[in-house]
Amino acid sequence: MKNKNLLKMAAVAALLSLGLVSCTSDDDADTSVIDGTQTGIEQVCSDWKAARANWEQSEAFLFGAADVYSIDPHTDTWPVAANDLADVLRDEKAMADIDNFIKTANSGILGYHGLEYVLFRNGQPRQISQITNLEYKYICAVAKDLYNATTTLEAAWDSKESNAARHEIALNYVATHNAINDEGDAEGELGGFQNFGKAFKNPGTGDWATALEATLEIISGCQDIIGEVGDSKIGLPYTGQDKNYIESPYAYNSIIDFYDNIISCKNALYGQVAATTPNDRSLIYFCQNAGNATLAQQANTVVTKLDAALAKIKAMKAPFALYYTDPSAKAAIDALGALDDALGALDETLKGYAGNATVEAQCKVINDNYVDNVVLPTYRTLADNAWKLYQSIVSMKK
Repeated sequence: MKNKNLLKMAAVAALLSLGLVSCTSDDDADTSVIDGTQTGIEQVCSDWKAARANWEQSEAFLFGAADVYSIDPHTDTWPVAANDLADVLRDEKAMADIDNFIKTANSGILGYHGLEYVLFRNGQPRQISQITNLEYKYICAVAKDLYNATTTLEAAWDSKESNAARHEIALNYVATHNAINDEGDAEGELGGFQNFGKAFKNPGTGDWATALEATLEIISGCQDIIGEVGDSKIGLPYTGQDKNYIESPYAYNSIIDFYDNIISCKNALYGQVAATTPNDRSLIYFCQNAGNATLAQQANTVVTKLDAALAKIKAMKAPFALYYTDPSAKAAIDALGALDDALGALDETLKGYAGNATVEAQCKVINDNYVDNVVLPTYRTLADNAWKLYQSIVSMKK
């Protein structure tokens, strides 16, 4: 998510080149550095990349809890509000109540990119000798909040509510965090806890009236992230509309982010995490084997265009933060556009089966599999690795 009311981009560029600076008037802030090893921060950065990959591989299903509970903006707003964050990192008052502060702080200083801003410089782990005690206190709190947010995603899609401890964390998260508006600010309380896994599996009990409607949401979720990657994440910098609209610029992780976003689509459509071929309860498998020539042809086209898009992203010149105008970026944009078109055609054909009892029954199978073998395991691994990241940050300081 891009925060619509962040700092001027010239300031971002200056901060990128100069490192952490502050406009704060609090010149008495404690800027002493932590006692730790470079190996420690390198481990943290490695764990950040692992947790980051899990998040990006969930972006084909940002509907449901990620949207309703404002977890997407709370954990993944970018570009970073660097001036604001630099001030907070010298603000003794904010640090005194940091766990509560970050629950309502502007989302432009939080989540993956707030951590990235402190941990990385020019694609490399920052020197441990530069990390202040206040920065350390901040990233500990943000990482813990990130774990609670990702745990909430897991609990909200666990149709069996099988992990009581994580379910309790989710209930507390929903009760203590606020909705986030377009400017990234907290705005009003979240609604009560909902189980989106149950609702997706059982049409008519939640946001999806029919099984087909829920299945079509799988396609829509894929199209949303495909459009964002092609038109915004790559397209805005490439065209010059916004050359500073670059995700993960401090870690030089942009192209990996893009690739993982499309992997999330592959997992969703193939019905399995890390799938190489569609499983027999997936959307693509159904369309290929439903005895309908049009559906089969459209599904096969999606498979071809999906592989092509992944290949073009992988071939982009890295790092994107330095080479965002390279022709390889345009090749990826075009491939993503073709994939979006292919999914749009498949979506239109499936819509024609509204009310068909046979298709409705098959969609129920697809949806059950999608929750149990795509969404839930992705979020579970995400929460596990967010916890690992938090623990490595805690251990970074001697």
